Amino acid sequence: MVLGPPVPAIACEPPARPVVIAHRGASAVLPEHTLAAYARAIEDGADFIEPDLVATRDGVLVARHENEIGGTTDVAQRPDFAARKRRKVIDGEAFEGWFTEDFTLAELKTLRARERLPGLRGTAHDGRYEIATLDEIIALASEHAAHTGRRIGLIPEIKHPSHFRRIGLPMEERLLQALAGHAYTREEPVVIQSFEQANLRELRKHLGPSHRNIRLLQLLGPADTQPGDALAAGKPTRYADLMTSEGLQDIAGYADIIGPWTRLLIPVTEGGALGAPTPLMADARRAGLQVWPYTFRPENHFLPAAQQEGGDPSTRNEAGALVEIRVYLALGIGGFFTDDPALGRRAVDAR
Repeated sequence: MVLGPPVPAIACEPPARPVVIAHRGASAVLPEHTLAAYARAIEDGADFIEPDLVATRDGVLVARHENEIGGTTDVAQRPDFAARKRRKVIDGEAFEGWFTEDFTLAELKTLRARERLPGLRGTAHDGRYEIATLDEIIALASEHAAHTGRRIGLIPEIKHPSHFRRIGLPMEERLLQALAGHAYTREEPVVIQSFEQANLRELRKHLGPSHRNIRLLQLLGPADTQPGDALAAGKPTRYADLMTSEGLQDIAGYADIIGPWTRLLIPVTEGGALGAPTPLMADARRAGLQVWPYTFRPENHFLPAAQQEGGDPSTRNEAGALVEIRVYLALGIGGFFTDDPALGRRAVDAR
């Protein structure tokens, strides 16, 4: 990349109140990563909308949770694409299905989105929505901001960056070019996330004065798992190493925020209740990092047993979800990812 002179990461002051991040849109209500889900999230009060980004064969950035799309689109029902089914190893894990990098954008646009969790959220909206491009999502945010007067941030995640770089479809420069190509994302808040470190370090080196609205967020997976770039390079680094005091100080040299899995901050006890906080929150704040955990969801299935209501895992349990979010808000988080931004908004506004 040749994007500008290196600039240092800066200590990131917490927002006046925690920001509500629509995780893949209002994905508890509508199929994730669709324009309808993002529009609903904005209507429901999200401060940021989150597209997970993968690349097409012709290099276009589109929003999908994974580059394997067999479960989130109707591609498996398309005889004309049956021969595209592949088996691939991505970040050390084997997948079989259909992958965005094997399709052009025009081909992907003929597919329709499906609910990723049909057993919990039903299939009433399957087949109604296209795969959305990053450019379309930015245009949607800009349009809604113009109509409402609200600043709606964008928090894209670069998915599997080592994999896409290895196959000749690196996404980082494409992402910065797309952000620079819209007046909206040249000014409004943007946070770029990744579960890998190398691409965030490289982005930090090349973010120049024209990118002052862009911050970087280091995502943190389960402690015993590895970032994809460490795995690809044969390094032993695990997320546990990133969460030590030394690891967090290192992150603060290139990122502004960490995004840990919720249970890395407050684990669940054997009895099914939220336990005592780990040192991660305090250590991150000492390093000058904000903490924006993922992901709060409203169904019983995702809640600690103590917050569940009844025995059906698909039951939408707003009271339990609000209790859980408020425990984390009391810890001092600066923002959070939620599949149900309307509930997230209620939790923040009731403080």
